[in-house]
Amino acid sequence: MHPEAQRLIAAYRLQPHPEGGWYRETYRSAERVTTSSGSVRSATTSIYFLLTSHAFSAFHRLASDETWHFYRGDAVTLEIIDASGRHESRVLSADAVLQTTIVAGAHFAAHVDADDGYALVGCDVAPGFEFSDFHLTTRSMLTAAYPHLGPLIAKFTR
Repeated sequence: MHPEAQRLIAAYRLQPHPEGGWYRETYRSAERVTTSSGSVRSATTSIYFLLTSHAFSAFHRLASDETWHFYRGDAVTLEIIDASGRHESRVLSADAVLQTTIVAGAHFAAHVDADDGYALVGCDVAPGFEFSDFHLTTRSMLTAAYPHLGPLIAKFTR
């Protein structure tokens, strides 16, 4: 692993995330909101999130919108599959776009392709993130729904 990635994991006290990579929640709003499904959530939550070329974020989906902010390191690519099965790649880096939002319900994964690379990003979720709304997608389920994306799905699922 890149020495700077190791330093950031220690400095920011990041922990392994179930989808891959390392994270730490940095903010959870005290303000509560009721979602359209009737659940009560914090208005917003924020995390630090670190990915490496050896630790991708596997396809998953959330019940809320998630905005990614690029902080440092190598380019990170988000692979997004919307409900209709349309695939889009978005690249975040110091030389490209610095932030992007994935809408609620989309399946998405993220990866760093640079050899021995890493990326430190921030993610804001609104309404706030709850693990009960986090759905790690299975390879078989996604491939059955979107067979035309089989190779991409195989690459970024576990």
